[in-house]
Amino acid sequence: MLNFATIGTGFISEEFWNTACTNPEYRLYAVYSRDISKARSVADRFGAITIYDDIAAMSRDKNIDCVYIASPNSLHAAQSELFLRAGKHVLCEKPLCSNAAEVRCVTSCANEYGVFFAEAYKSAYMPGFIAVQSNLHKLGQIRSVFFSFAKYSSRYDAHKAGADVNTFKAEFSNGGMLDLGVYCLYPMLLLFGKPLGVKASAVKIPGGVDGAGFALLDYGSFDACVHYSKVSTSFLPCEIAGEDATMTVDRLNIPGRIEIKYRNGKTEDIEFDQRQDSMCYEIDAFISAVNEFKRAKHALLAFPLPMSLAAAEICDEIRRQTGISYPADAH
Repeated sequence: MLNFATIGTGFISEEFWNTACTNPEYRLYAVYSRDISKARSVADRFGAITIYDDIAAMSRDKNIDCVYIASPNSLHAAQSELFLRAGKHVLCEKPLCSNAAEVRCVTSCANEYGVFFAEAYKSAYMPGFIAVQSNLHKLGQIRSVFFSFAKYSSRYDAHKAGADVNTFKAEFSNGGMLDLGVYCLYPMLLLFGKPLGVKASAVKIPGGVDGAGFALLDYGSFDACVHYSKVSTSFLPCEIAGEDATMTVDRLNIPGRIEIKYRNGKTEDIEFDQRQDSMCYEIDAFISAVNEFKRAKHALLAFPLPMSLAAAEICDEIRRQTGISYPADAH
């Protein structure tokens, strides 16, 4: 079994704890929180063996094999590097780091210390996204792409009322693009590769972050639009339009329905089986990759860090064009 430690006690960590236990090679060994009472509560609920409120002390625990990091974005790089240097394999929530420079630094650290480092972008491993990939050839020559993820944040009202909300603070390297837009950008890169160029616009909100925005990606033979928002909700499906047919996907973060409409009027519903606990595919892939990495000592294509770097580079360019900067950029 692999002994896991986790950082973060929010809803995404809750999903991880509930789902990871379905893998027989997973064991929750340690939970970290700055609030030791929160760590103790999690340990009691999910059967963790030990708890920490000292992250450096946890990094020195010889019993920990892997660490799942679900802390604020601005902490990802430093926390990942701490555990990589301690010889732990790391699965870090998206976005991997605040910027491309941090991605390069932490990836270099993983290589130096001979451990496995991966970005927790769960959608790429779901049967729904795999179905999109495997049916893309039916569309013919791609001519336009529209990917959208726009969901009114449950914390936005409090932010507008003047509350101290971390979700909308530049110091935590968050905002619309890095929190939601990456759910559109990452599949764009996986399906079509890195674009030739990017043009972006954004709606800036108090706190120094982007609440919403658009990015137009130039692929030469077609343009691809990324739309994201944390200050409004969109019900538009995502769309990939080719010369022979058009594919629509209800949502990219957790694909539920995929439909192809052909030029001749025929419609095809793409069927796939997908578990409700959709994080399972990512967790299973990570555990398999760690086991393979331990045997072969090489990173697997299942977790393509070059894609993570490409995404970070594009996000940096989008923020440059839209005037969004983070304190982490100055490091």
